Amino acid sequence: MMMETGGMMLSHFRVKALGAKTAGGVTELARAGRLARLAMVAVAMMAGMVAAMAGASVARAEPLKILAFGDSLVAGFGLAPEDGFVAQLQQALSGRGHDVVVINGGVSGDTSAGAVARLDWILQDPPDVAIIEFGGNDGLRGLEPAQTYTNLDRVMRRLRRAGVPMLLTGMRAPPNLGRSYGEEFNAVFPRLAETYGTVFYPFFLEGVAAQPALNQADGIHPNADGVAEIVRRLLPLLEPLLDVQGDSAARFRLPPAAGGAASAGPLTAGLMVAAAGRERHSPR
Repeated sequence: MMMETGGMMLSHFRVKALGAKTAGGVTELARAGRLARLAMVAVAMMAGMVAAMAGASVARAEPLKILAFGDSLVAGFGLAPEDGFVAQLQQALSGRGHDVVVINGGVSGDTSAGAVARLDWILQDPPDVAIIEFGGNDGLRGLEPAQTYTNLDRVMRRLRRAGVPMLLTGMRAPPNLGRSYGEEFNAVFPRLAETYGTVFYPFFLEGVAAQPALNQADGIHPNADGVAEIVRRLLPLLEPLLDVQGDSAARFRLPPAAGGAASAGPLTAGLMVAAAGRERHSPR
């Protein structure tokens, strides 16, 4: 119908042009030609808008990609595939009506330095949302908290520049490394959350650490029930990010802040404050 309208417009201007020519009006002929060219441009622009809208509809029909980027806690160490974090998160979100695909970006034994090393691979196909879970192995190995901060800062800066919204999860230092180390290490994650204005869950193992019934025999990795508890606690923070990304006005990847600088919208800032205000679990 649009192209037919355009044809009618062009025909109208052709008639005007012929009339002007027979009347000997050179000025009218030139004016009619300009109007005809403008009509052609308008028709082309309208056709382009229709094509873009059709492409947008196709893009919105694709599932949201959630990257779970972390270490053995994400990878599902010691668990059957269906009991791991990624599988349980996928099941929980699908059961709540979210059209998502959760990608397992967990590598057992990985440190924050390993996260940096894997960034190029991760960003070959950027996700729509990223859950960042690192630090446990840094703490177990007694690595310098300043280096952990630097590594995770690089990770989050790259994801921000790629326009990927993030949910940062924190970790706690083992108590046997002393109070000074613990305070410095534990401060890494809220500092990063504040710097990037991202949604923040202070302790990935909250409600699970030091609970024998929720952990495997090593006392470090959660069992299937422990993973279920982690997923249950994370959902209230993750779902609003998915709702924003799935909205018709924000389905496409959120634009990065100018120059890669951090900026927190009201939703993100509110969620971050709410999460930070929760009771902190005692160190494991």
